[in-house]
Amino acid sequence: MATVTVNTRRVMTDVAGVSERSGRGEAPAGGWKRHIVRELKHRDVTQHDMFRDLIRFYTRLLQKTSLTKGMLSCSVRQPSCDSSSSISSLLLQNDQLKKTIGEVRDTPATHLLAFQVVELQQQIKIKECVLEEQHARLGEEESQRVGALDVRQELQKRVEQVQEENGALKMEYDSLLERQRRAETSLREEKVKEGHLLEDMIRLKQQAAARMNSRNERRSRAREANLQKDLQTAARSKVTINSLFSTPTSRSTSPKNESTERGHARLFRSASATSPRILKSIKELFGKRRGHSVCSLEEDLLCPVGICLSARVPVRVLQVLEAHEQGINAVRFSCSSDLLATGGTDRVIKLWEVRAGSLTHRATLDGSTEGITSVEFDPTGLRILAASYDKSALLWRLDDPVPKVADVASYCSDLVCAENCIISGHYDSKIRVWDTRTVGCVQELPTQGKVTSLDISSDHRQLLSCCRDDCLQLVDLRRWSNGRMCFRADGFKCGSDSTKAVISPDGCFMAAGSADGAVYIWNVSNGNLETRLPDKHSSSISAVSWSLSGEYVVSVDKSRWAVLWSDI
Repeated sequence: MATVTVNTRRVMTDVAGVSERSGRGEAPAGGWKRHIVRELKHRDVTQHDMFRDLIRFYTRLLQKTSLTKGMLSCSVRQPSCDSSSSISSLLLQNDQLKKTIGEVRDTPATHLLAFQVVELQQQIKIKECVLEEQHARLGEEESQRVGALDVRQELQKRVEQVQEENGALKMEYDSLLERQRRAETSLREEKVKEGHLLEDMIRLKQQAAARMNSRNERRSRAREANLQKDLQTAARSKVTINSLFSTPTSRSTSPKNESTERGHARLFRSASATSPRILKSIKELFGKRRGHSVCSLEEDLLCPVGICLSARVPVRVLQVLEAHEQGINAVRFSCSSDLLATGGTDRVIKLWEVRAGSLTHRATLDGSTEGITSVEFDPTGLRILAASYDKSALLWRLDDPVPKVADVASYCSDLVCAENCIISGHYDSKIRVWDTRTVGCVQELPTQGKVTSLDISSDHRQLLSCCRDDCLQLVDLRRWSNGRMCFRADGFKCGSDSTKAVISPDGCFMAAGSADGAVYIWNVSNGNLETRLPDKHSSSISAVSWSLSGEYVVSVDKSRWAVLWSDI
């Protein structure tokens, strides 16, 4: 309590001194400062008067307390004195202390001070507890702050690393972006060059086709001129009937040849009688045909086509030969089944005569600038139509090795012609039907894979499609989507995007080559595999052809080999 009173006096004295110094030093600053100093002095005087008695009693209490402590200390230091005197002195001191304590207790200020002391002690204890809690919290906060500082430093390091990585990635991205821009620029330039090259190539191909067509036209005109000269010579000469039959041993005894010779005899007899009129009609005939066709009169005559009543299922090999210098892509029999055409990657078409179960090379047709993809005979068997990888269509006559060339822009894999419609197969897994009268697509048939080939039966009632899903589908053209049959077999796999399958001439069987080098033949009536012809091809079979007589089957592969099959 003395400490509190002394501190109070010290604070009051300091405030009074500060006020006096402020009044002396800052008088020029303004009247409000002097007013504050006067108020503070008045408050100090008033409070000092109120607590003057309390301070006096408290000072006396402290003095008596100190006196009592001194007396007790003296009694403790001198324990060896006379017991009676010590007891009497102690009693005397005790009485004095009791009187002093009684006097102190009797004063109201003492009671007030004691109550205040107790309250202050309780507040001190409370403050000490609060202070301890605050110290503990301060320690926790300090530890958390230290941890947060460590985390902050780690995060700063990570941020710096991420910024460095982002900078490196940004530099790499900028370099890639620059490379992409350069690549796009070069790509645009290459596309422009490609367009120019394509235009130049198309122009050159058109020029080459025009030159080839003009050369063929000149040859055709030369042949017509030679024929006219021969006809004029024949018209000027006189021929008798007896002279025509003067050498019977050189003529064939067949009825067909006899009728042909009689026709020739009648022609020559008429020429001898009225040669100017016949010559004029022949000139008009050639004049009308010039520029519209390169075919002769014999080519326009429809040749009889044999009908196959029952196709033979091949069981053994008749001949294996290396037909081309590179892979073979297409094979086809003529309508008479005595001529076979093969087309390959070596850009030529080879013609083979089929006689007594063997193939004999007859001629080679060249003129294509790329590999041959498909071949087809016309109904007369005197012309061959082929397609190549450069999107060109080439037409040969068997007596003329120079083809007519036409550029086409077709992206279909195969097509066939039916009555009043054209059917095409495409790589987008669709079969499309085109009406030739309206020149538009009238129907689309979806498939499960790329369409590699199409074939139509001889009666134009069934359509065979081969797809990359290793499945052959037979569609009834009379019922379309409602009449589909699927044919599969263990081991059969479509070897390429141009694998060609065929229907037998009688429509009872189907044949297709597999990637394992075997020929698979199915029975159409029951859908089962009829036979499998293995071990003759060392690579994937690209195409199969069935002769219209039903007697032979030829398969070709990517390794230049052709195999002739039959049941003989």
